[in-house]
Amino acid sequence: MTITDHPAFSALEPSLRVRVAKEAHLLKLSPGQRVFRAGDACAGLPMVLQGSVRVQMTGCSGNEILLYRIGDADVCTLSIGCLMAGSGYRAEAIVETPTTAVFLPAGLVDDLLAASAGFRRHVMAAYGLRLDTLMLVIEEVAFRRMDERLADWLVRHAGESPLKITHQELAVELGTAREVVSRLLKDFEREGRVRLGRGRIEILNGGPVSRTRQS
Repeated sequence: MTITDHPAFSALEPSLRVRVAKEAHLLKLSPGQRVFRAGDACAGLPMVLQGSVRVQMTGCSGNEILLYRIGDADVCTLSIGCLMAGSGYRAEAIVETPTTAVFLPAGLVDDLLAASAGFRRHVMAAYGLRLDTLMLVIEEVAFRRMDERLADWLVRHAGESPLKITHQELAVELGTAREVVSRLLKDFEREGRVRLGRGRIEILNGGPVSRTRQS
């Protein structure tokens, strides 16, 4: 796997592909490694070739919320926004699985956006899709009850049961406090919908059904 294997570079002219190969950096990232932290200056654009990186934000209360994941052949759209605005990061990115990524320095990103319509369209399309995703996150957090959101999340992952996930990790997925997740899971367990263990959730009888859907 090489730097120019990322699909964002597929439409580049040969001279630009040569420049990318010379100036970009190929990164091998390990699970748990931080790509950037809140407050860091944005020095360029991370682009994942293969792997998974989660981007999350921590509130004043200490609660964390998952904003999105950067997967195979994906682009860190938060970095795009920071580069365009000239601002620092307001979230952090943490590697989830062994990841191979390309890092484009800021100056190279500017030149590619100006010189290649194909690269520009790829980056802007990724930015637009991610904005839609973040709007859905806001809608979920602002307008849906937590028991409904937790029930839906468990049903979506029922095929992976038993799930190897802690209450804290699940709280990050849903953007709430660990104590809230623990209380709701205990409710679901009493109802016979899940069986809880240490770092483990077994989904029973097809999974929880939100109270709104039951009514």
